[in-house]
Amino acid sequence: MSDPSPHPVETGPGAGVTLHGGDLAWRPVSRSLVTARLLVLGIVLAVPLVVGVVLALVLTPWLWAVPAAVVLVGAWGAWLVTRQVSAISWVELDEEIVIRKGRLFRTLVSVPYGRLQYVDIQSGPLARALGIASCEIHTASPESGGSLPGLPVDDAEALRTRLSARGEAQRAGL
Repeated sequence: MSDPSPHPVETGPGAGVTLHGGDLAWRPVSRSLVTARLLVLGIVLAVPLVVGVVLALVLTPWLWAVPAAVVLVGAWGAWLVTRQVSAISWVELDEEIVIRKGRLFRTLVSVPYGRLQYVDIQSGPLARALGIASCEIHTASPESGGSLPGLPVDDAEALRTRLSARGEAQRAGL
């Protein structure tokens, strides 16, 4: 699972931060995010699937290609969702929080604590039912913020508290 320690990793500035991982204790997001995204995918694909089946039954058997295509898209989407979610991880360092996402197109977002303005926690009805929330990290520049979806609610609230405290301490020059 994830590292139970809420403390930042003791490293030098930027040491070990790479797209491939390095030697840092990267923390993954909750597996409940996979469930949430698969439920949304299923709901989105349910309508075309039902329409395709009805049309195939009513009009012509050739239209069975539509539900077959929807099932193939659903299988590909399910594979993609599980791969995407497993590629999201984060680590708290001495001076910054680093968020890593993506398998094919990788991104690495590093947000220094001193640049933090505020941290939002968001949780819609489905996320609340699954016990997860998203953390939005805001800075003065919209391009330099980051988002961390699928954290357990307790972890998201604790992260928000830690980031806010570190941001205030960095801005105060402590």
